[in-house]
Amino acid sequence: MPKQVDHVSRRRLIAEAVCSLADERGLEGVTLRDVAARAQVSMGAVQRCFRTKEEMLVFALGHISERINERVQARLVRSPAQSPGTALGHAVTEVSLLREEHRAEARVWLAFVAQAAVSTPLADTLKRNYAALQEAFTSLISEAGEAAASLDPQREARTLLALADGLTTHVLIGHLTPQEAHDVFHTHLTTLWIATAPAS
Repeated sequence: MPKQVDHVSRRRLIAEAVCSLADERGLEGVTLRDVAARAQVSMGAVQRCFRTKEEMLVFALGHISERINERVQARLVRSPAQSPGTALGHAVTEVSLLREEHRAEARVWLAFVAQAAVSTPLADTLKRNYAALQEAFTSLISEAGEAAASLDPQREARTLLALADGLTTHVLIGHLTPQEAHDVFHTHLTTLWIATAPAS
């Protein structure tokens, strides 16, 4: 049992090293040798954890996805009495990685998205993650009840995911400030509920 715990911890340590290097250089600058140096382990230790670089990258992407999903769940649990609309706003905020403390994570995430265009294993990992987020968003929209009766929850969930990713990109390249991006999706959510509310 102790060996298994050490193995899991080492894989996570290596994943953090991958993310640190990807933030500095992009994924093209991530080598097994540099990852070993950044994680302060031997090359052999890295190779015992991961048979190939791609396997290592897939694990690192899963590691980031897990971290983001945990934050989404934490925001939802923190205020169990909140409305579905408020919960949805919290969830989109976490997924869009707009806050300053998540800027490095956003850079790494988009580096993985770009690499996934030419890597089937990375694309499959991303698709599973997006599917889980879409399901969570769909559920929140469906829970809005009468306010969302005229909406297609799945279509709106897809729209929000695409909006979140797009805003992440626009903030990273400096086209929008984090506050401007936040205003965009807040306005979208507000319009969404107003447009579907029954007439008084």
